Parts: sequence; structure tokens; C-alpha cells
Amino acid sequence: MKGLKTWAALALFQLAAVTLKAEVKLPAFFADNMVLQQQTQANLWGWAAPSKTVTVKTGWNGKTYTATTAKDGKWKLAVETPVAGGPYDITISDGQPLTLKNVMIGEVWVCSGQSNMEMPMKGFKMQPVEGANMDAAYSKNPRIRLFTVGLNSQTTPQDTVKGRWSEACAESVREFSATAYYFGRMLNRVLDDVPVGLIVTAWGGSACEAWMNPAWLKPEWMEHYKYPVPAPGAKIPSPNRTATVLYNGMLHPLVGYTMRGVIWYQGEDNYDRAWSYADQLSTMVKGWRAEWGQGDFPFYFCQIAPYDYSLLFKSGEEVPNSAFLREQQAKAAEIIPNSGMAVLMDAGLETCIHPRQKHKAGERLCLQALCKTYGVKGLVCDPPVYKEMEVKGDTVIVTFDRNKMWPAGRGVFTSKCFQVAGEDRVFHPAEAWIVQKRVYVKSKDVPHPVAVRYGFENWVDGDLYGEEIPVSSFRSDDWPETREVKK
Repeated sequence: MKGLKTWAALALFQLAAVTLKAEVKLPAFFADNMVLQQQTQANLWGWAAPSKTVTVKTGWNGKTYTATTAKDGKWKLAVETPVAGGPYDITISDGQPLTLKNVMIGEVWVCSGQSNMEMPMKGFKMQPVEGANMDAAYSKNPRIRLFTVGLNSQTTPQDTVKGRWSEACAESVREFSATAYYFGRMLNRVLDDVPVGLIVTAWGGSACEAWMNPAWLKPEWMEHYKYPVPAPGAKIPSPNRTATVLYNGMLHPLVGYTMRGVIWYQGEDNYDRAWSYADQLSTMVKGWRAEWGQGDFPFYFCQIAPYDYSLLFKSGEEVPNSAFLREQQAKAAEIIPNSGMAVLMDAGLETCIHPRQKHKAGERLCLQALCKTYGVKGLVCDPPVYKEMEVKGDTVIVTFDRNKMWPAGRGVFTSKCFQVAGEDRVFHPAEAWIVQKRVYVKSKDVPHPVAVRYGFENWVDGDLYGEEIPVSSFRSDDWPETREVKK
């Protein structure tokens, strides 16, 4: 009996010790070194024992906020944030205090997509990022904070992620998304050293479908897609391409983190089913916005860069033309409210799908944000866009919208990226020259042209600009997609 009493007393002591040590739990992204969005009601949430009162005290104004945990232990509240600044502490307690240190208030952006967003400053093996070593050397900046979501493919929505916040320095920047870093660096500089928080959730080779809630997927898309939605707990045939699995594992946990907007670099995996991409991307953005509950937050994305996709196919196989995907992305920029597209026609690499010039991707995304979100005057972020064509004799005359400063070639008044076709619908390389606001195009092989295209191939080195912003590939025709044949 004495032994039983001793055992019971020990058990009670251990239980009391566990209770005393118990403290509120937080998702990985609410942690030391984080950034909260300035001048807003910023969401915080986590877990504690059921029916507990959780208090949050913010260091910038000394205010205390309270919430009561639900039956599952979850709690959520919003704290008022000041203008950009810091560092501050936040103390969260359910009786046992937890203090988050070195918290900044500033601009928060979520950065998502596939490998060209994931690609770190150190590059991939045999695939460097241009200028990365020198830029990393000068990257130390405690007002730029970096968080990378760990790769996680799941069949059901998750509550948290793996990852941690770091201050920008050579070591942390080396491992961080190059596109996202260049975006954040420019934003920090232009906005007078405002703190910037970048949350990267990206996985190389991922499909657009993988980042979507199953309720958003349309049957007509899935008829042409080989990775259907898996049942909960089922084997995932492709961890980065299977529909919904990255939404579950890498996006859903972030939903509700108060931020300014999203930057996105994806599309290479969808190039062989381009016809649905504008609809898919606009549906995905609509779904993200609905779940986030922040209205039509800014969504800026990269148009995929040119690349010779025939390198992925065997000799004699049909090769889809990725220009149709770029066309769909341009369409998406028109139909998605509060969005913009960074054109990368001059930033591709013929023999590698991972372009080296990531500074162009990040900085052109930042130009979109500076012009459209932050209202910085005197900057240009969008190039001229194709308006119409007319034929005079053997020459096509192309005119543009959004063309106040007129198009310009790369150092000269010509372009090498135009093609024309006659009634046979066969396109031939053409001469193109710029006269004021128009481009004139003709080919000796097409005496009676009926259609014109610019940069409408898998690989092309874009050479047409509007105020240093490259013009997107475009076409005047609406002919069905044709495929190249690798010889």
C-alpha cells in the first residue's frame, strides 16, 4: 500500500510538472525574427489547453489582447500594428509566458511557385545565379527577414510548416530564393529601408493544380491531367505535381498570415496543357484570396522565360510550344484583378530551364509592386502590348496599346524575333524595323501575309522593349496550337 501511495504521489508530481511546463504552441512562422504587416490588424494564432485564456502583449504599444481557446485548443486574435519599425517583443501566455524576440513591423510578401522561385542564390548544381556571390557578400541587413517553408506534400490540410526566420546575411541569403531576395532587397531600398519579411513556399517542378484546394478544380482540367486528387492517406504518385498536395502541405498552414501580397513564378510544368492556364491561375488566385480574407490582395507573377523545350523530348517527338503558355499568362494578367506580370523574354537560357538572371525576375516583380501597390511615381512596370495589325502590300504594320514612349529594339531600330505567315499558316522568319510607334514586318518568303507573331517560339532571345521593359510574345492569329517536331 505504501508503495502504491508513493507511485501515485510521484505520478501527481510528474503531472504537475508537465502542467507547469505547458505553454502556448505556435506555428513555426510565428517566432523570433518574424515580420508582421504594418498598419493593420495582424492575425496571430496557435494552440493551448482547451478553454484556456491566452493573452498577447505587444511591445510597441504595451497593449494586451485576450482570446479563449476552443475545444481543440486553438485560439486566434488580431493585434494592431504601427508604422514600420522595430525590433519589438511579443509576449504570449496561457499562464506560462512565451516571448517572441526581435520582431519587426514592415511589409510581408508570400513568394510561391516552382523551381524558378525555389532556386536559391547559390543556384542549383551546374546552374549558377548571375551575380549571386557578390550580392550575397553585401546582403547583410537586419531589416530583411527570410523564411523558407520546408517541402511537404500532403493529402489533407496541415496546420503548420517547417522553417525558421533569419535575418539577411551572406549565409542565409545563399540558401534563400534568389527571385524573392532580389524582390525584397529592391523593396527595402526604395521604401526607405522599411523592414521586409519574405515567406517562400515553393517546390521545383510543381504544377499549378498542386497549389489548389480540391473544390476549385474543374473537371475539364482534370481530364487532361495525370495526377488526380488523392484520397486522404493515399499514396501520392508525384509529391510536387499531384493535385492539391502542396496546397495542403505548404499553403494552407500560411492562410491568414496578414501580409501585403503574393509574388508567383510558376508555369513551366503546365506548358504542355497551356489552354487552361489563365482559367486555372485566376481560379487559384480567387480561391487564395477568399480563404485569406484580405480582399483582392496584390498578386504579381513572372511570365515564364524562353527555353528550348525540345531538349526534354526524344528525336522525332512533338514538342509543345510554350509560347501558348506565355500567352495564357498574359491573358491572366488582364483578367485577375489587382495583378501584374513581369515579362522575362530577354532573361531566358536556351539550354537550361533555370535562367541565371534572377535579378531581372525579382526586380521586375518589385516594379509591379512599387507602381501598383505602393504608388511610386515616375516608374514603369508594364511594356507595350499588341493592339492590331494591317497589311500594306507585302508588309505587316503592327500597332500597340500602352505605347506612349514607343517601342525600341535592343540598341537598334530592328528586331530579329518576328515571323509572318500567309494563307497556308506556315510562319517564316521576317525582317522587322521600328518607325516611331509602329513596327513594320515582312518576309521574302511570304508575299501576301495574313498573320504576324513576335517571339512566339519555345526559345527566343526577346529584343523588343518599352522603356526597358521587354514586350511579351504575341500573335495576331487565333489558329489552334501547333507543335514543333524535334529533328
